[in-house]
Amino acid sequence: MTLKESYADLGLKTLSRVHRTIVHVSKGRLGQSAFGMPTVELLTVGRKSGRARSTMLTVPVVNGEQLVLVASKGGDDRDPDWYKNLVVHPDVELTIAGVHRLMRARPATPGEKVELWPRVEQSYRGYAGYRRRTKRDIPLVICEPR
Repeated sequence: MTLKESYADLGLKTLSRVHRTIVHVSKGRLGQSAFGMPTVELLTVGRKSGRARSTMLTVPVVNGEQLVLVASKGGDDRDPDWYKNLVVHPDVELTIAGVHRLMRARPATPGEKVELWPRVEQSYRGYAGYRRRTKRDIPLVICEPR
């Protein structure tokens, strides 16, 4: 890993920690949305450590009880750790608007991605920039109740 990648990872992790702290300290009065999208706290199981891992994310698409997450990592050429974790351990917990939900997460199929990407980019135009910036195919993650 390069120094630049290490700093980028540190910045994203710090932003997530600050966001989570704001949500918890304000008892959910602040930080429940970002860029016009609802936010969630995603709890995964670490693929190497087996320990609980938390990250704050936005949800650009909500289909009833189905939530769609974007593994963009800000347009980085690497998949985010939370995505790598849920590929190995798909049973996750999401907290949205103070409600804890047990979910099963899975990468969207190519057909689902074709349908979902326009909706994702309509929710937040920054995702289109992330897609242009990276060489990788950014995964979309579908979370459904278990």
